[in-house]
Amino acid sequence: MTTTSIAKSAGFWAGGLLLGLSIPYLPNLSSPHLASFIGDFPVPDYPFVLPFFKNQTTTTTTTTVSPLPETPPFFCDTSHTYRTELVSLDPLIIYIHNIITPSEITSLLATAEPKFAPSQVTKHGRKQQTNDRTSSSAGLPRDNPAVQCVLDRARTFLGTMLRDGWDEMGPPQLVRYSEGQRFNVHHDWYEVPQWAPDGTTRKWNRVASFFAILEDDCEGGETHFPFVEGIVRPSPYGERMWRGGVRRRDGEREDEVKPLWREHEEGGLAFRPVAGNAVFWVNLHANDTGDMRTRHAGLPLESGRKTAMNIWPRRYYAYE
Repeated sequence: MTTTSIAKSAGFWAGGLLLGLSIPYLPNLSSPHLASFIGDFPVPDYPFVLPFFKNQTTTTTTTTVSPLPETPPFFCDTSHTYRTELVSLDPLIIYIHNIITPSEITSLLATAEPKFAPSQVTKHGRKQQTNDRTSSSAGLPRDNPAVQCVLDRARTFLGTMLRDGWDEMGPPQLVRYSEGQRFNVHHDWYEVPQWAPDGTTRKWNRVASFFAILEDDCEGGETHFPFVEGIVRPSPYGERMWRGGVRRRDGEREDEVKPLWREHEEGGLAFRPVAGNAVFWVNLHANDTGDMRTRHAGLPLESGRKTAMNIWPRRYYAYE
């Protein structure tokens, strides 16, 4: 073997030995002049794990992150049933028992809660605040699952009163009353029909109204129809038509059971707020003009809070 070959072999083995001995210490080289030969290669902040170092071990710490609780999706009970009672035939007024379920009420209130603002009325073609209406209102998105569920139920109730592809349910609204708040006598239909929101020359009016109660933890706050009489007129002897009845508590005292609606002292009928129930009435005559007998009022709330849902189906007039 030549001298040159021996030198190359010795250099090779020496370099390999030096590299093998220095590998475990490469991660800990902190002195700039020792680590400068590595260039821009990043030095990791963990020890090297190599198969030929028998005594090295690696400890792995696993952090378990608990998943956030998921809000269960809203379920629309399409099989939900309700019960109706005829109150007046002309104008048509129907009392609806249990048209909105407790889960729907919870979802509707949660959706509307951040949206409440002082209520407005439409006068002379524009919306404005007035002392006649002192409640708060909140619009509801029609694509919300609970809103759509209730609107679909109301649409089924209406039957052929609306024409599919022409008429529509209209945007719903929640209204809230606190102590002392009221809505003086008014009607839901417009004296001047409104232009269609799609920019066409069609016009519409509120053919009917649903007033459904969501919260009833209150005293007072009845919905009063001063120009409506019940199907059966009072007898000539002056008996009250809805006495309510009496129930016993603890066998010691008697409390009057409040009727769902009653004859008001100043005439007409007054409906007590009951959560889940609704009053439905038809606003327009057969010729599509407004029925003045459907004027009504939200009587002042004596205490507590009342929240209700307004649904105003829209009937469109033919092109003129």
